[in-house]
Amino acid sequence: MAVSRTPLIAGNWKMNLDHLQAVAFVQKLYWTLKDAAHDEESVEVAVFPPFTDIRTVQTLLDADKIPFGLGGQDLSTHDSGAYTGEVSGAFLSKLACGYVIIGHSERREYHAESDDVVAAKVQAALRHGLTPVICVGETAADLEEFGASAVPAGQLRAALAGVPADADIVVAYEPVWAIGSGQAATPDQAQDVCAKLRAVISETVGADTADRTRILYGGSVKAANIAGFMREPDVDGALVGGASLVVDEFAAIIRYQKHVGV
Repeated sequence: MAVSRTPLIAGNWKMNLDHLQAVAFVQKLYWTLKDAAHDEESVEVAVFPPFTDIRTVQTLLDADKIPFGLGGQDLSTHDSGAYTGEVSGAFLSKLACGYVIIGHSERREYHAESDDVVAAKVQAALRHGLTPVICVGETAADLEEFGASAVPAGQLRAALAGVPADADIVVAYEPVWAIGSGQAATPDQAQDVCAKLRAVISETVGADTADRTRILYGGSVKAANIAGFMREPDVDGALVGGASLVVDEFAAIIRYQKHVGV
């Protein structure tokens, strides 16, 4: 019998919002959801600020008892040492981060992160009790040459090398051709790839892990299309980019169950 997976709506702020703007944003988002009587138990909300904002956001979440998850946008493969500019998973853990994004397409493209580097970062996250949000996805060229699922499945298989069956992970399917384009995948396309990714988890880590792992869709997610994705059985939430920087839009995405129905 399939386990119940609490939907996760995660906001990746990328290189946006300084620490003062972060305070205003998180407070307004929380008040907006509270005013709308959002059921905190129905959907988990997580934010992924720039590194310079994390301590400030952590303090705010604690002080105001705001029930949002917190995560880093990346981490080092190393735990400590002479690695200028790198951020250790140990540091994120001490700041009460529960999550960290790994293998985002921007890291793969702009920083030449290979599958091996992504796999090493997954292990680094797990060493420090962080839940890796493992991003996979195909470019337009990949889509034309190999189809929608081949490249993401291969990326995920590599990222899961050595991951134990009791590990907590999240997978985010982000077709590169959809990110920032305004042209999202269709719900059917997302479901097809997410189902194949769940099969990869089952093959590499185990059926129980596959059953409880949340698989998110990301790529031009907005309030107008989120419900379509969330109707699909293997889509358990969204990793939201640009729309996560607009309070009313992000709140509407989080409230997809009431806002547009399922």
